[in-house]
Amino acid sequence: MGKIIGLTYDLKTDYRFKEGDPPDANAEFDHPATIDVIAQSIESLGHKVVRIGNVDNLLRKINNLKVDIVFNISEGISGRNRESQVPIILEMMHIPFVGSDGLTLGLSLDKAMTKKILISENIPTPRFFETDDPADNIAKLKNLKFPLIVKPRYEGSSKGLSEKSRVEDVEGLREQIGYIVKTYKQSALVEEFIAGAEYTVALIGNNHPEVLPPVQIKIDGKLKLGDKFYTFARIHSSRLEYVCPDKIDKALKEKLESLALKTYRAIDARDFGRVDFRVDADGNPYVLEINPLPSLSSEDVFMCIANHLKVSYPEMIRRILEAAFLRHGLN
Repeated sequence: MGKIIGLTYDLKTDYRFKEGDPPDANAEFDHPATIDVIAQSIESLGHKVVRIGNVDNLLRKINNLKVDIVFNISEGISGRNRESQVPIILEMMHIPFVGSDGLTLGLSLDKAMTKKILISENIPTPRFFETDDPADNIAKLKNLKFPLIVKPRYEGSSKGLSEKSRVEDVEGLREQIGYIVKTYKQSALVEEFIAGAEYTVALIGNNHPEVLPPVQIKIDGKLKLGDKFYTFARIHSSRLEYVCPDKIDKALKEKLESLALKTYRAIDARDFGRVDFRVDADGNPYVLEINPLPSLSSEDVFMCIANHLKVSYPEMIRRILEAAFLRHGLN
């Protein structure tokens, strides 16, 4: 029987840039076309969609929200806990929702907190430190080796990442830390840079999640990336592609899938998510981060996997919904 499914999201077109905002301030938000594709896919499965929109709209409608469940892809508005805003409100009002809860989303957005969890679970991740003081890094460098990569501590969609993010010396490190702290108003995460290849592994489900085939990242036509990496500019160009390789080394595939599942469970992700890796020249994978609120754009990873598996995009959405229905007892 079809259900009434609310849809929470943030649109790039709704964002109003403020003075001092970085150029990628709305990078995590969705294009209207993405919301249309998701809504149409849900409706093609026999459900009715109620478009709620962002957290402000949710608050206005919360006392008259006649839905069976909410499909949440909202990134929230400002702050380290922004992705937690919609799930916490829904949880308070006892409204079922698709996707991870506020605790998981808050922890995973904060890359430093995520890495502490990965380390506690013996999951390989690049060595790191975090700081909000460009002058306070020499002592922390003693265990890390250049090159390093400098990222905002709690941003997604490659915000704050450019060719300058990979640094070779102390001078470059200090400059990039200063840029992140000043521009993004948060501390910087500094990691050892892993040269090699990049993969991402998506998962769907809960008690026994389905680990989907690894997707490899191609940049500038190359799968062996070496020193190349995701940047904001590359994401918004034709220079970056997602490739579902027909052939992948069996041992590497098993490592990626095993670590993805372990990471998904470590952060207590629900219903769907994606784990990003760098793999060094010796075939050793390192978890960069887990995204329990990954893009469902028709140009992103889930569509690539759907094509690889020769299933429709609505089928991928159906699997995510079914995982949530089962978890909430709505089957």
